[in-house]
Amino acid sequence: MEIVVAGSRDSVSLFLYRLLLDTPEPAEVEHVIVEEQQQGEYGEFRIERSSGRLYLRSMLPPDFSICDDCLREVLDPGDRRFSYPFNSCVWCGPRFSMMYGVPYDRDRTSMRDFPPCPDCLSEYTDVENRRRYHAQGISCPRCGPRVSLYTRSWELMDVSDPISEAAKLINEGYIVGVKGVGGYHIACLATEDEAVLKLRQRKRRPTKPFAVMVLDLDTADKLVVLDGASRNLLLSPQRPIVLLPKKEGSPVSKYVSPGMVHEGVFLPYTALHHLLLKNVGDRFAVMTSGNVTDEPMCYDESCAKSKLSRIADFILTHNRVIVNRVDDSVVRFTDGTPVVLRRSRGYVPRWIRIPFRLSNEVVAMGADVISAPAIAFEDKVVLAQYVGELSNGETVSELLKYLKYFIEVYRVESAKAVYVVDKHPRYVSRTIGIEASRKSGKLVEVQHHVAHILSTMADVNLLGESYVGIATDGVGYGDDGAIWGCEVIEVSRSGYRRLGRLSYVKLSGSDRDVKYPARVLASYLTTILSDEEIVSLYEKSGLIKTLPGGRPELEVLLKAVRRSRVYSSSLGRLLDAISVLLGVATSREYEGSPAIRLEEAAHRGSLLEEEGFASNLVRVGELIEVDPVPLLRRVLEYLGEGRHSGDVAYTTQYLIGRAIGKTVIAAAKGRRVSRLIPAGGGAIVNSIVAKGIKDELRSEDLVLTLPARVPPNDGGIALGQVYFTTYITNGATQ
Repeated sequence: MEIVVAGSRDSVSLFLYRLLLDTPEPAEVEHVIVEEQQQGEYGEFRIERSSGRLYLRSMLPPDFSICDDCLREVLDPGDRRFSYPFNSCVWCGPRFSMMYGVPYDRDRTSMRDFPPCPDCLSEYTDVENRRRYHAQGISCPRCGPRVSLYTRSWELMDVSDPISEAAKLINEGYIVGVKGVGGYHIACLATEDEAVLKLRQRKRRPTKPFAVMVLDLDTADKLVVLDGASRNLLLSPQRPIVLLPKKEGSPVSKYVSPGMVHEGVFLPYTALHHLLLKNVGDRFAVMTSGNVTDEPMCYDESCAKSKLSRIADFILTHNRVIVNRVDDSVVRFTDGTPVVLRRSRGYVPRWIRIPFRLSNEVVAMGADVISAPAIAFEDKVVLAQYVGELSNGETVSELLKYLKYFIEVYRVESAKAVYVVDKHPRYVSRTIGIEASRKSGKLVEVQHHVAHILSTMADVNLLGESYVGIATDGVGYGDDGAIWGCEVIEVSRSGYRRLGRLSYVKLSGSDRDVKYPARVLASYLTTILSDEEIVSLYEKSGLIKTLPGGRPELEVLLKAVRRSRVYSSSLGRLLDAISVLLGVATSREYEGSPAIRLEEAAHRGSLLEEEGFASNLVRVGELIEVDPVPLLRRVLEYLGEGRHSGDVAYTTQYLIGRAIGKTVIAAAKGRRVSRLIPAGGGAIVNSIVAKGIKDELRSEDLVLTLPARVPPNDGGIALGQVYFTTYITNGATQ
């Protein structure tokens, strides 16, 4: 943005001061360049029409939640925008989700379909109107988008107030699809078991938790435990889903998040959502993504008709086009620190500045499971919103769509860019990146866990030293062809070196190992028990029932493991194995679910011992290894002693963290490395593991460092891929 200001030096200085400090909450002034010019006098304030010429790249604005002033207008019977579901101003409302291109002008958004009425045009041109002057999304009931209510067979319902009618249907136990800012939700009563179970059956989602949207903080306080940090997150302009401890006596059905001690809650971020919940008797409702399981969220009427109608009884929609699909963002607390799990609405497409200029423009493909690619230029990295798992054609199309969108919007010269891909030979994102790089001839491969560590380093601007980092996740392709997942790696400007790991265990190599964690447990048990002892244990404990093929499957599996050459150092797989051994999880319904349930099971558990496994480090060649065998033996002993499963779950996870911390200390000894320990990977968000690592590192004045702006899971890996191209000076292109 270019601003020309005329006046005395004092008045211009005051203007700059107010520009930097006196701004509404969503506004950010990232960088200011001041130039003195000889100009004539100016008699008025005005905003010129955008030229469309590129002088400096500017950040695309994310979607903001409705502000308090706009919400007051919606709730005021005397205001002309009373009960208007699309109210917004310059301080709030949708941006990225309705933008076709830049700059952010009305004719480049889906609001171009709604010419402003005389009243709105008067506000738009009134320089004294702080909230509505040049508000590109300005509209009102006379000229703005309209809401409609349809049956599942897509018959228009003749009702005067579609929103209150939709709320009435929810109160009666029906399932209602709701078109929001970045896509459709599916809503139902959160207090009625029958309604929730019906939604689970139709959505084919047996246990994965649903999010609950609550009208206000007073309502949230009845469902979850709130503190200052969680209240601020819930009220922030981003309005993410926040995972918080359930309050004892919460009226929410146990089927909303079965077996979990945390509930995902969020506040309404549009007037439409607020008006809907205001008319729902409970003042809260299940508000989950409007998609068929494993497919992207619906964001147009075609998808709603063909897919959501299989799930919802009625669909509340509107006629403003959603240009860019944006799922709800998700945040949790890891040992008291807020961590982003899904970076999307409210956060995307804010760029992340890194502490050096890139020598080339970069297109980073990210990973496959939690896909979020990125483009980068100058000292800025723009991560796309959460796309999903690249397991079907629709999600791959979404990936290509948003890569193309950001490349065009930011005018990245794709034919000259460096393309960065994961080393995993079977990644879809890798194949796409390799093909796209053929024009530029510039391709960089980055090892998965190195990218995790570099992502955290980029997020918190770590530069100039050597770092010993931690990467913990479920699966990543290692440099030796093994499945890595619990690594201690030194990263410096000259390269990287693996210093420590969880000891390898042999897996069968079947995709069923991920789906059924009892198979992974059996693989681990082969290190301490005979095949006959494992079969006996499975039959006596009932674990045999967790394998679809029963005893024959277990016997075939054990033979396959004994002769297998598939090795894994994955912390995620170890946590899965412990989870099934403790009876916490029997299958993997969604990414990381057995490990997530293990952490939940330990919520009120106590520590049974301080040492044991945490001290069991071995040196194998140049590597320091954490041997999991003593831990598994101890877990079996705990179970034989009849110890409480919550205490066992807590102790095992804490001791794993302590052992990882000891590995870092041993690896860093004698090396000139930073005291900051960057950590990434989906398993690092586990509060108990993180606490164990922190407690151990504290003895040597080392500090575990987690990312603040991007997910530590694969949703942030593209940032690390970009960082690799310049931070690692020998990261040569091929």
